[in-house]
Amino acid sequence: MAKKNWRKALIPTLCAGALVAATGLVSATAAPPPQQPVELALPEPTGSHPVGTADLHLVDHSRTDPWEEQPNQPRELMVSLWYPALSVPHQPSTAHLTPGVAEYYDQISSSLGVVPGTADFAGTRTHARADAVPIPGERPVVLYSPGGGNSRQFGTALVEDLASRGFVVVTIDHTFASPVEFPDRMELPASGVDMARMMRERVLDTGFVLDQLGVIASGGNPDAAQRPLPPGIRTTLDLSRVGMFGHSMGGFTAAETMLTDQRIDAGANLDGSMDPNSGQAAARGADRPFLLMGGGTSGSAKLPHNHLHASDWASFWANSTSWKRDVYLPAAEHMSFADSQVLLPQIDREKPVPPEELVGAIGTVDPQRSIAAQRDYLAAFFGLQLRGQQTDLFDGDSPTHPDARLIP
Repeated sequence: MAKKNWRKALIPTLCAGALVAATGLVSATAAPPPQQPVELALPEPTGSHPVGTADLHLVDHSRTDPWEEQPNQPRELMVSLWYPALSVPHQPSTAHLTPGVAEYYDQISSSLGVVPGTADFAGTRTHARADAVPIPGERPVVLYSPGGGNSRQFGTALVEDLASRGFVVVTIDHTFASPVEFPDRMELPASGVDMARMMRERVLDTGFVLDQLGVIASGGNPDAAQRPLPPGIRTTLDLSRVGMFGHSMGGFTAAETMLTDQRIDAGANLDGSMDPNSGQAAARGADRPFLLMGGGTSGSAKLPHNHLHASDWASFWANSTSWKRDVYLPAAEHMSFADSQVLLPQIDREKPVPPEELVGAIGTVDPQRSIAAQRDYLAAFFGLQLRGQQTDLFDGDSPTHPDARLIP
């Protein structure tokens, strides 16, 4: 199946043009940015808990990184923990994007006709507090994998909402597939990468992160610099209840990882193609609960991106033997399932984005209703599969979420 047109997005795919933009080599004839950049805001989480967060720098000494310029370098990752926390009202919330990642997004926004400097990517804040004390008690763990060329930080609207509802969420940057800011350097997505090789490495990344969560649960600290962990975080990780979701190639990663790692109990794919040339998920399906959530159209024929029309999703659906649902947002598009859904309209209101670029990225769906539907369906899915919380959200179309359709 032809993949969705991922170029028309705030986050580019892995391509040389994206790297040129990311390094700041944009057109010298571009119009000057506005004097006052547009302030951006993420929607507040809807759960009852405050949210804490902490970053970890992990080094996998058991394998070398195939894309490092220096030979025989170990694979390094940046991940973040998001968790229900005790209230710390006087502590400022964390930045949405680290400085290098904010600069990356500011530069590549030119691919949408947005002049660099238009939006204040560096000033956007989350609703989480760094290293806040976790609320005591074991909680299910949900992993998040971003799409190709995407940062883990660009799924924050969904991630911190899940944390506010009582899950521990662990977001993973796949180095050289994501723009990643390490404590000592910035790494950009690599160009000319073999996608099958990248998928294999992403699966290994995921298993390694689960291993390191086990280290934390056992009282260890896997951070490369031994930076202190949030106090009490180890007792919150219930690694007997693990889910995973991702956007685009991250959703493909969730399905692919579940083929070989039995520690993941349930998975969700947000609008990610599952190319049979890059992995086996489409051919083998899932033997544990899985949620598909797609939007808009896919492929050169512009057919609806659900399992009735996308051949890779159809194959995955037919070969999946456990609980499965397919939630479709017809008026959404590929980047509706990342933070672009809520940030691009804010930019457009102040400094109009070319309509064809805006619609190509996030469709015509109402942004607030779209993000509300995604949050509710994800929370209901992981609540059902990891907590046994019953829900009627998957029994039929919901009047609460008129933009979403259940595809039988």
